Amino acid sequence: MRPEVSIIIPAFNESDRLGSPLRTIAEYLAKSGVSAEIIVVDDGSSDDTAFVAERILEEASHLPSNVIRYEENRGKGFAVKTGLLAARADIALFTDADLSTPIKEMSKLIDPIRTGEYDLTFGSRALDRSLIGTHQSAFRENGGRLVNLMIRKLSGLDFSDTQCGFKAFNMTKFRPLLDVMTIDRFGFDVEFLFVAKYHGLRLAEIPVRWNDVAGSKVSAVRDTRRMFSELMQIRRNARSGVYEKIQTG
Repeated sequence: MRPEVSIIIPAFNESDRLGSPLRTIAEYLAKSGVSAEIIVVDDGSSDDTAFVAERILEEASHLPSNVIRYEENRGKGFAVKTGLLAARADIALFTDADLSTPIKEMSKLIDPIRTGEYDLTFGSRALDRSLIGTHQSAFRENGGRLVNLMIRKLSGLDFSDTQCGFKAFNMTKFRPLLDVMTIDRFGFDVEFLFVAKYHGLRLAEIPVRWNDVAGSKVSAVRDTRRMFSELMQIRRNARSGVYEKIQTG
């Protein structure tokens, strides 16, 4: 039987902290009764991330699961796309491996897709900051605001937080768009939203609970520069018609 939801977890060198989140997800799904599969994508880790994922998921034998691994680190965007392409459900959710957004927030994103109200929903830390438990440092929060301003100006997307690692998709409508995605690293979230909006999908930014978790691999300087470069790539793609080449049927 096909699951109702596919949960995608991109992971890079997460062997030390992946076990607890996977157990938390498995326990939540067992209690909630949601029919789901878990797909972990090991993005070329140099540690035993894939082994840890396989061992933990074997414990949750009631859940369909899949651990996908490739040798070369390709970036979080590539890992998410890989997981989405492997998803068997009509609705897919990707979540960061650290569960900075608790998995129990899943229904906020899944339900509007299930009812047909929206096609792509994404968590936001900015719409209701009272939902943030543990904050980032002031430096990172202010840097995030500057990055969001840059994203708004260069992409034309009028959203408060495109970068929260908690997004859900109507896969019938979103899967064909994956073929034209070109961003494999930091800016992939923006490209997902840009292309979805470009093709008329209905998007909703939804406030979710969120906690800063130690161990982030985001570099403020490196990834801000990369974001600018990738935003310019998205603009070039749009002008040159890259996002129009959708295969149907």
